[in-house]
Amino acid sequence: MSDSNKTNFTNPSTFILLGIPGLEASHVWISIPFCTMYTIAVLGNFIILFIVKMEPSLHEPMYYFLCMLAITDLVLSTSTVPKMLSNFWFNSREIDFSACLTQMYFIHCFFVMESGIFVAMAFDRCVAICDPLRYSTTLTYAMVAKIGQAVVLRGIMVVLPYPFLVRKRPYCSTNIIPHSYCEYIAVVKLACGDISVSSYYGLFVVLCVRGLDMIFISVSYIQILRTIFSLPTKDARLKTLGTCSSHLCAILSFYIPALFSSLTHRYGHNVPLHFHVLIANVYLLVHPMLNPIIYGVRTKQIRDRLLRLFTHKGM
Repeated sequence: MSDSNKTNFTNPSTFILLGIPGLEASHVWISIPFCTMYTIAVLGNFIILFIVKMEPSLHEPMYYFLCMLAITDLVLSTSTVPKMLSNFWFNSREIDFSACLTQMYFIHCFFVMESGIFVAMAFDRCVAICDPLRYSTTLTYAMVAKIGQAVVLRGIMVVLPYPFLVRKRPYCSTNIIPHSYCEYIAVVKLACGDISVSSYYGLFVVLCVRGLDMIFISVSYIQILRTIFSLPTKDARLKTLGTCSSHLCAILSFYIPALFSSLTHRYGHNVPLHFHVLIANVYLLVHPMLNPIIYGVRTKQIRDRLLRLFTHKGM
């Protein structure tokens, strides 16, 4: 470590991203599955957007929300993975202070947006199953647009304090981030003095925003399950439940690793650092990759349109 990284400074011009501390010798090998997952995520989400755009029968609220999810996943993964891979492949560890704050903001902002989109999708399924006769009048195009605007504005406003909380702190010991991207808590821990306000606000976003979203989703699915179990036949119950299966799988792939990663990062002091960072990296890549696969495989309309697309090309 160079002496310049140990000297006192108030506002560093750059940060140094270590990648995955303790696994530097394996960075090239780790980059192979990471690059593969990123490629699948980008191609899969672009295919979802293309299919929904080209297929008029998919111009419905459920698929508009799915497009929002695809765009969010593209931005979320692209804001982190290219820099991560350049670190792994070319040892390009430096990142400008402002670029680090921008990356941090995009990561957490789009996490909050994605959580909000899952709430909107749960509401969509709730109305479609519990009150199908009013579905078209409740979820109009105007209503979908308003929900989308609310999701975006909430993400922007809730995460807006993050860069200000980081920028106002003095950094007097090191500018080395033991992470492969500018994760909020990892950067905050480099600051001198009392960081309790920054830490508590980060915890507030994790528990209150995502926690409330999980409560709203749970309430929606309680109503959905009550309606499903009141149906007269087993076939009707299974068919109706099948319309929610892709959404449930996507929710589980998003919330369970997110809560595990956030809580272990704050409270798992006995967990090795490389495990923290590796889990955070995998989480950033897994659900953007899984979402188009889940919806592509389990949503009949998308699956049929995709098969027709490749069939026509093959003829």
